[in-house]
Amino acid sequence: MERSGDAPDDRVQDSVARSAPVKAYVKDLWPQVKPAAVLAGLLTTGEHLADDQRAMVWERPPRSAASARWSAADLVLLDELTDLVDRTPSLGHVVLDEAQDLSPMQLRAVGRRASTGSLTVLGDLAQGTTPWSTTSWEESLHHLGKELSAGSTHLEELVRGFRVPSSVIEFAARLLPSMAPDLAPPESVRSNPGRLDVVQVEDPVEGAVRTVQEAAAHEGSVGVVAPDTWVGRVGDALSRAGVGHEVMDGEHADDTLRLRVFLVPATVAKGLEFDQVVVVEPAAIAAAEPDERTGLRRLYVVLTRAVSGLTVVHTDPLPDALAVSSAGPTSA
Repeated sequence: MERSGDAPDDRVQDSVARSAPVKAYVKDLWPQVKPAAVLAGLLTTGEHLADDQRAMVWERPPRSAASARWSAADLVLLDELTDLVDRTPSLGHVVLDEAQDLSPMQLRAVGRRASTGSLTVLGDLAQGTTPWSTTSWEESLHHLGKELSAGSTHLEELVRGFRVPSSVIEFAARLLPSMAPDLAPPESVRSNPGRLDVVQVEDPVEGAVRTVQEAAAHEGSVGVVAPDTWVGRVGDALSRAGVGHEVMDGEHADDTLRLRVFLVPATVAKGLEFDQVVVVEPAAIAAAEPDERTGLRRLYVVLTRAVSGLTVVHTDPLPDALAVSSAGPTSA
């Protein structure tokens, strides 16, 4: 057409673009990539995976990427792949709470959404209760793509709190050197120090019931926090003693909340607060987690649910970081 003095118009150009030779050439030069299909292929065949990564391969692959049931761990991989293919648009500002519990891959997913924007990141390292929780804010900021050493990041450690009384927070803070050694001890701004009792008994379940009965004689809510596997035993013992209670299992909420005594599995305690808290067998709560650091952090969360008073009921020795020097009740 050019040699004859003509020029291709839009109609001719569209016709060429739709032709089989050109479409095949474009596909070969720039193949279409669908992130879900790429990840499904990787997890089906194991191709390109190192030996220590082959544990990720599906035992029973789905028929197609569309029918795959992605796990939470798969989804962060899919998010990373999607960004490599399509590029994730950045937001102007992202507010991230409970950041201590996010994995490096989850943090990267958040960071991609603030690649050209800013971030406000909040959390408490002492309350990181996932095995992959961060060990430092410097580590978290690195995965978010906001290096602490870059000069554009400000880190502020908040040590004063108003919810937990001083006697309780000081007791819980004994755990910090063992599971979050870089954190400054928290301080309570309240003038009332609250009440702390650490009681060793022959039977922790029966001891907890007696303590709950005493606490329920006063105004306010009572939270009984027990190891997850003990909830049934403790609940049965409370019922036998005539103590009405609600079980907060984290799966459903009872909108009535008619009663003042709440039985709480340790893994559900985060975010809750009660006037009086009874913690049953701290050593068992810590031992239920996959590693010592996570166990002590779980225990720290449990111990800091009290607004007015905390009673720790135990038979087994307390974790070393919590051990008290004198036998019997310790009160503040």
